[in-house]
Amino acid sequence: MGAITNLIPLVILFAVVAGLGYVGYQIYLYSNELASRGVRKMEKKNVVFTKDGAKVAVREVKTEDYEDRTQRAFVKTWNAAKESESTGKTVKGGSASAGGRPVTARSRTR
Repeated sequence: MGAITNLIPLVILFAVVAGLGYVGYQIYLYSNELASRGVRKMEKKNVVFTKDGAKVAVREVKTEDYEDRTQRAFVKTWNAAKESESTGKTVKGGSASAGGRPVTARSRTR
């Protein structure tokens, strides 16, 4: 009976060490999962991490998409200039010309 009572603290020690090892392993698994999730999210944004550092790739923009965006911005600007011309308000940087088009540096000097 005396030998068994001497082993109880050893069994408790092994149980505590095993419990701490299990918790540490779960933290390790979660941190690896979190890191891989972060890498996938950054890859969606065209950022890749290598030994040399982070590399950022430029997304390709199709010509048609680029032209659509440019045209949309131009039309919005044109409409804003027309609205300010009809209401008599000045546009930031000057007023719209009487010719129905926005004033540029060239058209002012003529």
